[in-house]
Amino acid sequence: MNFEVIPAVDMRNGKCVQLVQGVPGSEMVSIDDPVAVAKDWVSQGAKTLHLIDLDGAIDGKRNNAPIIEKIVEQCKPLGVEIQVGGGIRSFENAADLLKLGVDRVILSTAAINNPQLIKELADAFGSEHINVALDSKNGKVSIEGWQKQSQFTAVEMGIKFEELGAGSILFTNIDSEGLLQGVNTTPTEELVKSVSIPVIASGGVTSLDDLIALKKTGAKAVVVGSALYTGKFTLPEAINIISEDL
Repeated sequence: MNFEVIPAVDMRNGKCVQLVQGVPGSEMVSIDDPVAVAKDWVSQGAKTLHLIDLDGAIDGKRNNAPIIEKIVEQCKPLGVEIQVGGGIRSFENAADLLKLGVDRVILSTAAINNPQLIKELADAFGSEHINVALDSKNGKVSIEGWQKQSQFTAVEMGIKFEELGAGSILFTNIDSEGLLQGVNTTPTEELVKSVSIPVIASGGVTSLDDLIALKKTGAKAVVVGSALYTGKFTLPEAINIISEDL
């Protein structure tokens, strides 16, 4: 897997949005048609789409499931991979998405509350389809749409979930997320060095230089939301810069 820039399509109340640090009501971007947004990213060169149901993550109700289904139906034939997270709280939730054609399911709250679920899913569907999201704030992993904090560090959880069968980790530095103030690469680098499975970075990307910095950490990909939606750089520019040898 070459280092990849993955555009985020975050959904809240049926719209594509970008929140500041995951706080409901802090939308800096709101677009009516998430399906059209997803298809546009593919047309611009995206090889993977990152779909998050924020209603599911924050309220536990996967209200945007029908939209996600439409995106999978219309974008999978275009040759992209699709990873989905937000409100996946049970084996059945994850299984339904994988059977729909989603390539990777992203679990966060459910994984922290019931780590054995990751082993069950990995055994049933294969590790490559199971991603655990570790969202770090002040050095500790947050859950339930970033509204509650656990007592565990991302490194501790990363090692544990690799042992249980997770095939990749999505690491978000909440301290940087949505602020468009640049990235702090140290936490990502620490996690990359602690596990042997791919780490996908997220949070705070503002410039093309941030992409290069994250590539240097050894992360396998980076999810980008606000910077793309607010025009800090384009997806083709991002793909071009990360394709160059460092």
